[in-house]
Amino acid sequence: MEKTRKNTSHRKPQTRYSKGVRLLGCFCVFLSAFCFYLATVVVRWSEGVVAIDPAYFVFARFLLGFAVVVASMAAMRTPLKPVRYHLLFGRMIANCVAVFCFFKAVSATTAAEANILNMTYPLFIAVISWFLLPDQRDVRAIGMVAVAFAGIWLILSPSGMKIDVRSFWGLASGVTASAAILYLNVSRRYHDTQTILFFMFGPGAALIYVCFHDKIFVPDATELLYLLLCASSGIAGQYLLTLGFRYVTAVEGSIVSSTRILLAAVLGPFLAGEPALGISGWVGAILIFGANIFLAFHSSGPRRDDKGGNSKDAAKDRLPV
Repeated sequence: MEKTRKNTSHRKPQTRYSKGVRLLGCFCVFLSAFCFYLATVVVRWSEGVVAIDPAYFVFARFLLGFAVVVASMAAMRTPLKPVRYHLLFGRMIANCVAVFCFFKAVSATTAAEANILNMTYPLFIAVISWFLLPDQRDVRAIGMVAVAFAGIWLILSPSGMKIDVRSFWGLASGVTASAAILYLNVSRRYHDTQTILFFMFGPGAALIYVCFHDKIFVPDATELLYLLLCASSGIAGQYLLTLGFRYVTAVEGSIVSSTRILLAAVLGPFLAGEPALGISGWVGAILIFGANIFLAFHSSGPRRDDKGGNSKDAAKDRLPV
């Protein structure tokens, strides 16, 4: 019994945080969702002013992120502690593809559609887990995923007829983001956050440059402004998310983070100058949002992972870092 007390005494229960602190945590998560959306709005704003390829926005985001991580590690004198390189680089590659598909979707379709489809990654995590983790299979979760896929169909084909193939960029961002989160889930068992971010941003920027060096150039003042606005919004979103999740439960954070779906649907005509969603688009967005909420509650159940940790802790790894 004494040993048990020693093993658990260092853990600070979530309920010890005051209501005000938890509310502040929720607000930080909400701001992170807005920042992620704002980054896509900046891409839309830039289209009528400058000619910047989506790959350049991705490169700028990763390069700025790398600079921020290096500066914070130097300030806190935090050493790199890589252990499983295949997990670090797997996370990096999946995240690079996900962010590129995300920004490509914004350019090819609308910021609202891109954000809504990008937020389908919890659904694909559930699908992938069904095949990879037989002991965690749940018919209710898969049933809710089926409902969400009906919502995806309403967004991809609002008229019920022909699908715009450009919409698959957004869906691809959700699929690859789910792979990135699964890599993150496993990688966090061996690495601290700064190490994961270092290998995601640094090698990620190098990979984007190698693949799209012809799209990257020395920007003028106007181009640099849009690049910095987009990159800083994305980085701010990541750090606000990390800060907010220290003070809220996994369910609270997942629900608030999923409000990016509704933000994109509501603010599209006002911030991005895009057409408002039609009835089918709204129904699709609500179905996906509802499915994400269900899966957030579902992931907070009493199941335990193979390390003995509560699934509430593991659920936090389902959100971007």
